[in-house]
Amino acid sequence: MADKSIHKFERAERRRRRVRGKVHGTGERPRLTVSKSLKNIFVQIVDDDRAMTLVAAASNSKNVAAQLKPEMTKVEVAQKVGEILAQEAKSHGIEAVVFDRNRYRYHGRIKAVAEGARKGGLKF
Repeated sequence: MADKSIHKFERAERRRRRVRGKVHGTGERPRLTVSKSLKNIFVQIVDDDRAMTLVAAASNSKNVAAQLKPEMTKVEVAQKVGEILAQEAKSHGIEAVVFDRNRYRYHGRIKAVAEGARKGGLKF
């Protein structure tokens, strides 16, 4: 059983490296990266040249959780987190980003974050 989980992790790590090899964030066009757990979604805008996180939002952070409703689905929460991140990015002067889906498929919550960020005004 342990071999199966190790193999699964290795495949996921290989996918993550493949995506990161093609996506690089700069000062004028930083990288929007997404990660998720079973309950929460975490989004950051990163400048890879300076190795700095410029803006971050998560579904369990206090400022975001105050805007969420308990009856929202995980996809709706992800979209709202994307919108909130876009608002914060706009206030920091970030207009355009490159999207790093990490090791996840562009589907479900990952797609909802991207759509929410676009709705909030970020350009991909």
